[in-house]
Parts: sequence; C-alpha cells; structure tokens
Amino acid sequence: MTVAVVGAGMSGLALTHFLEERGADVHTFEAAAEPGGVVRSKTVDGHVLETGPQRLRLSEPVQSLVETLDLEDELRYGHDDQPLYAYHDGQLRTMPLSVREAITTDLLSWPGKARVLLEPLTKGPQPEETVDGFLTRKFGAEAARRFMGPLYSGLYGSDPDEMYVEYSLGRALDHVGIERSILLYAARKLLEGVDPPSIVTFEDGLQRLPEAIYDAHADSIDLNTPVTSVQRDGDGYLVHTEDGTHAVETVAFTTPAPTTAALLDGVDEAAADVVEQFTYNPIGVVHLRSNFDGTGHGFHIIDDGFLTDGSTWNHSMLDREGVFTSYVGSGDADALDAEPAVIGRRAAEEFETVTGESADVLDVSILRPGMPAYDRSWAALEDLSLPDGIEIAASYTSRAGIVGRIADGRRTAASIVED
Repeated sequence: MTVAVVGAGMSGLALTHFLEERGADVHTFEAAAEPGGVVRSKTVDGHVLETGPQRLRLSEPVQSLVETLDLEDELRYGHDDQPLYAYHDGQLRTMPLSVREAITTDLLSWPGKARVLLEPLTKGPQPEETVDGFLTRKFGAEAARRFMGPLYSGLYGSDPDEMYVEYSLGRALDHVGIERSILLYAARKLLEGVDPPSIVTFEDGLQRLPEAIYDAHADSIDLNTPVTSVQRDGDGYLVHTEDGTHAVETVAFTTPAPTTAALLDGVDEAAADVVEQFTYNPIGVVHLRSNFDGTGHGFHIIDDGFLTDGSTWNHSMLDREGVFTSYVGSGDADALDAEPAVIGRRAAEEFETVTGESADVLDVSILRPGMPAYDRSWAALEDLSLPDGIEIAASYTSRAGIVGRIADGRRTAASIVED
C-alpha cells in the first residue's frame, strides 16, 4: 500500500507513524520548515513559550506514543489540584470543577446552582442545536453563560451561540459515551474514583513530541515541500510537488480546510466546494512575564469590553516561572490586524486589570487560520463525500487537540491499511 500524506502537523505525523507501523509505504509532504503544525515551542529570554497548545493530558494515545518514542524522561508533570477562574463583575471567581467548588463558588447564585441539578431530567443533544442552546437547556442560562459556555467555546475562539453541538461538543460527548446526562456521568466517575490523566508537557516544550515523531520517520517526510496539485491516475493518484511527481494508491489530507480544498479541486470539485465552506477563527496568543504569584490554571473573562478571552497560568500549572499566556481576539477578529506591539500592550493592560499585577510582553503570535470555528458552516459536512483513495484526517472532520489528532491518526491508518 502506497500512501501520500499531505501535511506534517500532529495529524499528519501521527498518521505517518501509524501507517508505517502497519507496513505501508508512506511519503509525507510538509510546506513548512518544521514539523508540528500549530504545536510550536520557542524560548524567549530563557522562558519556554508555547504558541499553540499549552499542555496535554497523558491519556492512553499520548502515553503509548511517548513510550514508543522513548520520551518518558523528558516529561514534565503539571499540577492538577489547582482552580480555574472566571473574571465576572470585576472579580476572579472559582469555576466549579469539583463538588466542593460547586458548593462554595460565588460565580453562580444558589438558584443557578439548583438549576444545574435538573440536568439529568433533560434530553441529550438535539439536531441543529447550538452549544449555547444545548448548555442553556441542560444547565440553565447562568451556568451556561458564566461557566460551561466560556469553558468550552474558549478553546476555539467561537461564540457558543454559533457553534453546532453535533460538530463540536457532541463529538466529545460521543467519545466518552454520554448519551443523555453529563451530570450523572460525572457523578459516576467521581464515585468510581477515576482520576483524569495527568497534565504534562516536555522540558523543552510540546513541540518535542512532533519533533520526535519526525525524527523517527524522517526518511519518509519531506519538509519545505508543499504539494502543488493532486490528480487522478487510473485507480490511484499523482501527487505533484516542485521536486517531482509521486504515484500513490491513497492520498490522506491532514492540512487545514482551505489548503485541502484547493488540492481536492483537481480530484473532486464537489468535495472541494464542501471543504472550502468550513470557517476558522484566527487566534492571538500573547505571552507575558509577570510577578503575579496566584495559584491556578488560569482564567476566562466573562465580562464585556475585553480583548482578552482568557489566560493560562504556565507559572503555577507547569512551573514555567513568571510565564502567563493570554488568548485574545475571539470577539473582535479585526483587532488582530493591529501591530503586534499594540495587541501585546492591550493584553498586558488587561492582565493587570484582572490580577492586579503588571506584566511585560515576551511574544505575540497570531495564528491564521487558527482553530476550526465549528459554526453553522459545518452543516456542509453532511454533504461531504470523498472518492475512493482519498482520506481526510484533520481537526475539522474529527476531534481537535493533540490527543484527538493522535487518536484520529491511528484510526485513519487502520482504515487505510486494514488488518
């Protein structure tokens, strides 16, 4: 079996790894000079900074890959026993992520807390339901808009009233087997004493993981080699780059939707038209250095009038001394067109407003296309039909995040090279 993998982000690297494990003849093409896609780490003034994901969970797909790549000694464990906050009505308030916090938090009123307890009586996700509509129906408006909506949609920089459950939150619920009550599922896990996988990173940052996959399969991966076109060739395909043409039986696209759509156009115009509709949100990532010594995973901002959506406290969660990562711009994408210094200064000012401590800007990155919006454009997914020999393994057709990309790579490899 000969396979061309287009893209060497986490999706493409995981797919390459699992295809080669299954004995496939793989050739992977990446336009950038480095592997990893949005998983990027850099060192600025002695501080390790992440421009993409800030940490990951050591779940089974990650643990297996770490062991295979012999990376156990490079793992850096984070702190699970710290709160997450919401900035509401001018104060940091604890988000209720445990039974104790659910009782003691002042983020929700007592009537709001009581409304949450009615969740087991409600139905599961409904067709064409938005994330906001779903969470409001399940838990009440107060919990949905002060806690659950920001907690979930903040990952994607999307308005929860514009996100479809079936293409976003619904996938996560399906993955863990929740058909109806989220609250009862959480209660069962609490009674079973099931702890979530540990928070981890690597000493030199999360990019160490894609680098290790690349090193293990470097003979099969061409960096600085964008695919210029793909066309049919009998029962297979021809993959064209500036360096030559490669004949393969299967082409697997792991690139963002706009890139995939442009390349699919030479193979299946109808499929390309569908993929082209999927929208993304740009995300601004501002790394700050501060003497703020609060303990927690970070905060989400609920109040209006802020460019900042939230902050990850690398300082306390991962022992990255003095480092805080702010996410900006989901409510005002035009603001991300400003000069990086302007964006950074605004993020630092808002960090001081929330925490009371000043901050210096270490780095500003704007991710484009950023994260899939999972908005109403995702209704087009129902119309996506791919020709034989074409696969898509990407966050916009499956679960986002590093763990999701590894799991999807393993699943897609199994479907290409059947046992």
